Amino acid sequence: MPQIPRVYLKKNEDRRQRIGHPWVFSNEIERFDGSAEDGALADVYSQGGTFLGRGYLNRKSLIAIRVLTREPEEVGRQFFRNRIARAIEARRPFAGERDAMRMVFSEADYLPGLVVDRYGEDLAVQVTTLGMERQRELLLDLLEDIFRPRSIVLRNDTNARAQENLPFERTVARGEYPGAGVLRDISLFAIADLINGQKTGLYLDQSENRVLLSDIVQDKNVLDCFCYSGAWGIEAARRGARHATLIDSSPRALEMAERCVELNGVSGKCSLVHENCFSYLSRLVVLGDKFDVVIVDPPGLVKSKRKMRAGVEIYERINTDAMKLVTPGGFLVTCSCSHNVDRETFLSLLARSARRAGREAQIVSIRSQSRDHPILLPGRISEYLKCVLVRLW
Repeated sequence: MPQIPRVYLKKNEDRRQRIGHPWVFSNEIERFDGSAEDGALADVYSQGGTFLGRGYLNRKSLIAIRVLTREPEEVGRQFFRNRIARAIEARRPFAGERDAMRMVFSEADYLPGLVVDRYGEDLAVQVTTLGMERQRELLLDLLEDIFRPRSIVLRNDTNARAQENLPFERTVARGEYPGAGVLRDISLFAIADLINGQKTGLYLDQSENRVLLSDIVQDKNVLDCFCYSGAWGIEAARRGARHATLIDSSPRALEMAERCVELNGVSGKCSLVHENCFSYLSRLVVLGDKFDVVIVDPPGLVKSKRKMRAGVEIYERINTDAMKLVTPGGFLVTCSCSHNVDRETFLSLLARSARRAGREAQIVSIRSQSRDHPILLPGRISEYLKCVLVRLW
């Protein structure tokens, strides 16, 4: 094995590494020892010479090193096979409930820069770091061998690739992808489009959170904002809601939602509205409309820390309107998938929204992403989804 270059951290900058944080930031590095090539392996050492980990280097990124292992072991085909196998095994206890599931979740499965989602016979794969990009063909070979998929679709169109100076692409890398198809997502039938759909085809991270509706929608009037393919509203209708109104600004999303409504046999209980949710909710408030349950699941509104203040204000505004629409004693299911908005920030802005709406609010439940999206404890960098059930008076 060729000599791996060493990276020495500045004094006292090894504390996060000692508790297992998977990132080394560029401003934590004191010096390089050896010829360090971006995308290749580098060993991380404390200033005093203690080995801390081995990972991929990219000096053009703020995250200079993404740690793969805390052992000085060989990182090659067998290493990746073992890590993928461990991720699959971790999901085995609940894998039978779903045709679609995240099988590898980047840092959370100790494979930073690799996301693998299984949709029936097909895989959607995201490679988001330079180090993993250099291993792409090896990884695709392993995924073919392990999963035996009909096709592997690369969904390399996330902002994370831009941060690593990697180009965007959507392509079928292996096999033949037949196009969008119907899958079972726990209790729902859903349409997954691995090429053109949001995320990698479905919002898999919310699949287990829809159980929140089980005890609150019976014979109720439900409003589902930012509905995309309609999962929340359809689930409400299936669980006994009197009526569910599904709103989205995308004609294509509503077309998919309409198909999903039919697939799940709730056509008579759902109506679809093509509107911008932000302005539409404000109009409903002016009109004095009320709903027993309001669901707000917008796209990420804070893409970076620089945009935190503006994004939080948008979250506050839309949650204020949503709270005004809820009947006394009714419920708001509200979500944020913005990584930069942590749980405490989200709960604080919800408190401000309740005050602005003139409502008394009780937290009934706080949830995160589904179990196939685990959270790495040190740093909790893979924690991003907040899903809060609030009762309003």
